Formats: sequence, structure tokens, C-alpha cells
Amino acid sequence: MKALLHPTYFPTIASFSLLVTTPCILEVSDNYQKQTYRNRTYIYGANGRQILTVPILHTGGETGRQLYKEVRVDNNVAWQKQHWKTLQTAYRTSPYFEYYEDKIVPIFTQKHTFLLDLNLKTIEVLLDCLHASVEWEKTTSYKENYPEYEDFRYLTDAKRPYEGTQTPYYQIFSDKHGFIPNLSILDLLFHEGNHALDYLQEGQ
Repeated sequence: MKALLHPTYFPTIASFSLLVTTPCILEVSDNYQKQTYRNRTYIYGANGRQILTVPILHTGGETGRQLYKEVRVDNNVAWQKQHWKTLQTAYRTSPYFEYYEDKIVPIFTQKHTFLLDLNLKTIEVLLDCLHASVEWEKTTSYKENYPEYEDFRYLTDAKRPYEGTQTPYYQIFSDKHGFIPNLSILDLLFHEGNHALDYLQEGQ
């Protein structure tokens, strides 16, 4: 059965594991919701779990509703510079940061008008880093229920505690804060390098 999930900003390990192991349908037809991974991701900083948030322009009108695919990035804010500096601070001494930074830095230098396009680009870049070949489909209209798919859209809820289990891997600040699971795939990539794909394919 195909998996239904949202394309998010530098997705979590749980979401990316699905993407590289299961035929996926990307939900791109629903309304944007706040407090989700659509415009945020978590990394491991010196003080523990650290959020990176992409600012967006709210144009939902009186209803406050706005289609996800129509949400625009607020590029008047220097968020790209801030995110890249934060990643450098957090991961410069990790085993594989320098190996991948040239592939990832264009995300923080090229402007994207729409959040969905930005998120899809982060996924494409990450797949390239992992040397993973993945094909997906996109929804063409919104449905509350998709009985033909296994629904993993709940993974987009950033407030929902992660209930799965992930095998601990080395994290540079784990001596201070212990192992933190289900961070952005960037955390796994910078620490595990070429082994990251194996980790994901083992169903973590």
C-alpha cells in the first residue's frame, strides 16, 4: 500500500524513512496549518533540540484558510542566512558536514516564492546527498480520508510527540543531552554520512 504524507522542510527521520522505503503520495492539496513541520524542522544544537522556522506570508483572508501550495515564503526576513549560520554552528564539527555542505548551501542562497516548492527542493537535495532514487506522486484534490493509502499525514504535526523508536546513532552533543530521536534528516546525514540511507532503509 502506498503511503500518504506531506512534503515538509528538511523532513524528519520518520518521514524520510517512509520516502525512501515506500511508494509515496505527497499531500499537496490541503489547507496550510500552523504548528506543523511544513515550515519548520528541528536540529540538535549545543543546548539540545533547536527549531528552524521558515517565515511565511499569511494571506488567508477573513477565513484564515490558505492552500498549502499557495503559501508564500516571507523572503523579506533574512531567514536563509540565519538558518545556514545555525546549521554551521551546530554541525561544523560533525563527521560529514563539510562533505555535504556544497550540495545543501544553495537552499540558503536561492530564493523560493512558495513554501511547497522550497520543501520539495530540500527533499530533492537530500535524496541526491543520499544517492537515493525515489519517485512519488502528488494529490490532485483534497480528501479527508484516503482508504486506498496508508495515511501518515499525522507525522506533520510538530506538537505530536514522536511515539516510534529509533536506534541511537552518534550525535556530537549527546554527552550533554543524550540521544534525541526523529530530528531533521540533516542531523542523521551530518553524523552518519553514507550510512544514513542504510539507517533509513532499516525502518527507523
